[in-house]
Amino acid sequence: MWLLFLTLTVAAAAAPARAEVKDATAQGFTTENVEVVAAPPDRVWAALVREVNAWWPRGHTWWPDSTLSIDPRAGGCFCEIAGDRQARHLEVAFVDPGRMLRMTGGLGPLQGMGLPGLVEFRLSPAPGGGTSIVMVLRSGGYTTEDLRTVAPVVDRVNKEQLGALAAYLRRGAR
Repeated sequence: MWLLFLTLTVAAAAAPARAEVKDATAQGFTTENVEVVAAPPDRVWAALVREVNAWWPRGHTWWPDSTLSIDPRAGGCFCEIAGDRQARHLEVAFVDPGRMLRMTGGLGPLQGMGLPGLVEFRLSPAPGGGTSIVMVLRSGGYTTEDLRTVAPVVDRVNKEQLGALAAYLRRGAR
């Protein structure tokens, strides 16, 4: 019994922190992740849209030798290009520099499942200084999958993606 308790305790401590699945049904879900960084909103914005290739986790790209970019204008593309291999991950739908970037489409497997969605980055002053970055993902539609089982996986991936942006900013990357 003691060994089982110790094993479960060590496993729980090693598990990554979980961001929040706000809601989930068989047809759709919403996740929300929050990070606070010491950088001002204009620096966070610059990293978000102009330096995505430097901070986006390479394990969440289609090709290891690709280049990522976000064109921060309505109709712009969050694209990945590796020569002739190309992917439009999301399309920019709303831009309010230093405050909000909203994109539509499907990231990763959601795209392949034919599930449209929204990814929104909200930037606001954090209590005590710095910037609060909120990443919201909403996805839904017809699929043979029960999206209640997909939501926690997407939640962990979004946490990793937003965490990579925050870590990049905390390192003082320029």
